[in-house]
Formats: sequence, C-alpha cells, structure tokens
Amino acid sequence: MKQYWLNNFAIDDFIVSALKEDMYFGDITTDSVCCSLNNPIFELYLTTRNDGVLCGKDVFKRVFQLLCENKVNIEFYFNDGDEIKKGDKIAKINGEARYILTGERLALNFVQKMSGIATYTRKFQSKIEKYGVRIVDTRKNTPNFRLFEKYSVKVGGNYLHRFNLSDCVMLKDNHIALLGGSITNAVNEVRKNISHAHKIEVECDTKEQVIEALANNVDIIMLDNMTIDEMRECVRIVNKQAIVEASGCVTIDNVEEIAKTGVDVISTSAIVMKAPTLDLAFDYIKK
Repeated sequence: MKQYWLNNFAIDDFIVSALKEDMYFGDITTDSVCCSLNNPIFELYLTTRNDGVLCGKDVFKRVFQLLCENKVNIEFYFNDGDEIKKGDKIAKINGEARYILTGERLALNFVQKMSGIATYTRKFQSKIEKYGVRIVDTRKNTPNFRLFEKYSVKVGGNYLHRFNLSDCVMLKDNHIALLGGSITNAVNEVRKNISHAHKIEVECDTKEQVIEALANNVDIIMLDNMTIDEMRECVRIVNKQAIVEASGCVTIDNVEEIAKTGVDVISTSAIVMKAPTLDLAFDYIKK
C-alpha cells in the first residue's frame, strides 16, 4: 500500500488543543492515585474488538510524545492500512503509568475514529472497484478534524475532493440562484476572478443544466440527487467532455448501481460522517 504522511507540524496544534481540553487543570484521578506510588511502570496492549482497517498509528504515538516526551514506549505490530481481526494485539505500550492513563482516552479517540473511517471507506471501495470509478469525500465533516478524516479516507483506499474552499470553484444551486439561475452567468463571473490553475465544477439538478454547463466548457459536472436513469442519460450527453461526478443520497447499498451508470466520480459524506467507530481497547498485562 502506498504510504501517506501526517506531518507533525500539521497535526501537533490539533493534538495539543485536545490535550488542553481534556486536562487543562491536570488529571486529578491519575495524579491522586500515582502520587504515592513512586512512578509505577505500566504495561498494556492496544487490542481490537472488531475486524477493521488500522488508521492513526502515528497520531496515537504523537499524543504521548507531546504529553510526556520519552516516558511512554509504543511498539505497533501493524501499519496504517493493514487489516486487523477481532482479538488482535495491535500495539504494546509501556512506561510511566501516570502518562499512559492520562493520554489513554485521547489516543484511543483518534485511532478509533480514524480506523472506523478507513474501515467503512474500504467497504465502499470494494463495491465499485471493478467499474473504474473513484469514490471521494466531501466537506461535510467534523470541524477541525478534516485533516485526520481525509487521511483516513486515503488509508482506506478512496480519494479526496476539495481540502477547502480555495481548492476549486464549485458553483452550487445557491451560487447560481444569485445570478438569476443562469449557469452561464455564474461561470462567466468566476472566470473573471480565478487563477488559470483552478478548475470549475457546476452542480446540476436537471439534464438542461448539464447541457448548459457543458456549453460553458466547465471541468466537472456534478449530478446532484438524480435517479439512476437520469445519471445514465447525463453521462451519455457529456460523453467524456467533462468529468462527471455523482452526488447526493449515496449509500453502501446503492453505490454499485451508481457506478454502473458510467460516472467518473462518486462523492459522498457517508464514508466519513456515517462511519462507525472501530472498537479498540487498552488491555492491562498482568504480571
């Protein structure tokens, strides 16, 4: 599997903010329990209670690095993107108990959520692999968690839509409504202002809008909430003159039927927003 990276300079602010939220005034439980035990050493396994795809290994480690530098050691037995089975020991954690107990929940929150997205994303991908269609995420995601969610989508085997509003022009129904409902007017206005490097995507609800968008030589035509038959007809009309993206009401149950219409891309928030958290746990190693 191709390796993707989450650089420390990009993620550290998010992790530090989460640590502050969780323990701005310390960890009164752990501090109280450990204060008289003279720095006890703790040893645990990170295990999984479900089958899934591991994601978030380096984020998990980074939580403890930022919390206590080198006072907790973590050895992973799997890499991001690896399939894990119920009962697997994923990693061994040992070090000073006060830091392990304080960072435990936050580290788990990251790796459970990210692994859940990677797992659910891979299920979508397996449904449409043979059709040569790309499934991509959307901007319907968790505020301030986008970087981690997009990484998880990549690890799961899918592709990415815009990272943010400055990546690509996307003329949606309300933008077009501001220009009197005219796609032509909307496209002309954005072309006056954007860089030559930016692509233009237009959201279309009808066949007529698709024809108008195509006449304006846009790069991407989004078929929004269309029926399977409508999508198939629009793909025929576009005839490879633009990238065709299907969006709206995409589920694990209908994604294969959408892929069969001949669209190039299927965008869905489901791979992130409806992904169940993968159930992982810290299991104490008894001496």
